[in-house]
Amino acid sequence: MTDASGEALSRPFRPLRARRVAITFAVAQAVVLLGLAVLMPGDGAIPWRWYDRLGVVLLAGAIAYVLLLFARLRATPGPDGLVVRNVVRVTELEWAQIVAIRFGGGDPWVTLDLADGDVLAVMAIQRADGERGVAEARRLATLVAARTPTDTDD
Repeated sequence: MTDASGEALSRPFRPLRARRVAITFAVAQAVVLLGLAVLMPGDGAIPWRWYDRLGVVLLAGAIAYVLLLFARLRATPGPDGLVVRNVVRVTELEWAQIVAIRFGGGDPWVTLDLADGDVLAVMAIQRADGERGVAEARRLATLVAARTPTDTDD
């Protein structure tokens, strides 16, 4: 494998559609809720007080934070293993820990079968990305095959 193709294989995995949707919705809801906080009248039948506005701003921030967690999904291959960042958790794996890669049967994202019997979702490679998702799953399988030590009889 040449350096150029090795670099291409080793670039991080990131979803396209989920990232775009998460960022778009984070911005859109923030604009709407912040606009609501600013434009609601301070007088009338049910006046908005400063704490009402603060609550709406905090709600906008909380929703944006959760949505942006989805924008941060990634799996980063390295010489020693794979670092998988899902919504809440970051998992560091050595290449030898990955036994199999599955991306079939309507699964929304790639799953890894691990040597200890666990299954780990790799949300950075998603079926929603169509053919790109399938190509990224193949790229991950190629990386695992190339970097997993094989047992050889001496």
